[in-house]
Amino acid sequence: MTINTPHKLILLTFDGAQVLDITGPAQVFASANEALEREAYKITLVSSAGERTATSAGIALETTALSALEPEGAADTLMVAGGHGTRAAVMDNELINWVKRAAEDASRVASVCSGTFILAAAGLLKGRRASTHWQSANALARLYPGVSVDADAIYVEDGPYWTSAGVTAGIDMSLAMVERDHGRELAMTIARRLVVYARRPGYQSQFSTLLRGQSRGSAPVAKAIGWMVDNMKGAVTVTGAADHVGMSERSFHRRFVAETNSTPAKYLERLRLDAARLMLEETSEPLKAVAAEAGFGTAPRLIQVFEKRFGLSPTAYRNLHKNQHIG
Repeated sequence: MTINTPHKLILLTFDGAQVLDITGPAQVFASANEALEREAYKITLVSSAGERTATSAGIALETTALSALEPEGAADTLMVAGGHGTRAAVMDNELINWVKRAAEDASRVASVCSGTFILAAAGLLKGRRASTHWQSANALARLYPGVSVDADAIYVEDGPYWTSAGVTAGIDMSLAMVERDHGRELAMTIARRLVVYARRPGYQSQFSTLLRGQSRGSAPVAKAIGWMVDNMKGAVTVTGAADHVGMSERSFHRRFVAETNSTPAKYLERLRLDAARLMLEETSEPLKAVAAEAGFGTAPRLIQVFEKRFGLSPTAYRNLHKNQHIG
């Protein structure tokens, strides 16, 4: 789709917002304007009170007050920042009501990092998938049980609603929006200018399954995960993992689920998917070899699990990543 008239982009901030949640996306869209040599995106930075709004980095931003803009028709794309100030922002009834009304007319509504809480507080994400920073995923799920929280994805698109993980994920999401609006070539051009990875797909994990488990889990769980990685090519069992850390199978299973929000079997599958993705990205090994090395046994089994999790085949994933790196 080519947009010939300025696309009204509202970036909503508040005291204590994370500065890169605002400036990262803003620079992507500003770079689109530069590359196209016209104002494809009319960027407006707004906040409840307007004027100078402090970010968590101590940098103050000049903003327009919400009261100066009628929410109806104010934005084609409404994007909400995140940061520590989100806790106070969700209690700001004027801000939440403005977001709710502006979203009704916007063609696209988005959030960066914990800005997802603001969209959820406005009732916009009920019954939808959404992403946020991994540290906030459990809180989002607890406070807004109607939201299907994807703690892995760097960004999620569900209908007109786009939500992203922390910090630089807002840049990935913004590049995806530019690609949707103006095509892949422009998005790649912007990524080259900004010297960023062009572009990480939304299903890309925020960080590896191994790191997540070992950083969150207790010593026995972390040790068990390490053992799973070392033995993933074989027939890894819950009994074997429990024996390795000196626990009964029942106690180990209960503790593993409590600390990782996943059964050992599902966690092992994610570890194997991580290993398969890495091989697909960095080697030209045939699928049969990838499947064997990652512990899936056969190529058909790898394809089945991979497509179910990521919505594309291992071959399509490999081809996509051949075109992602920029020098």
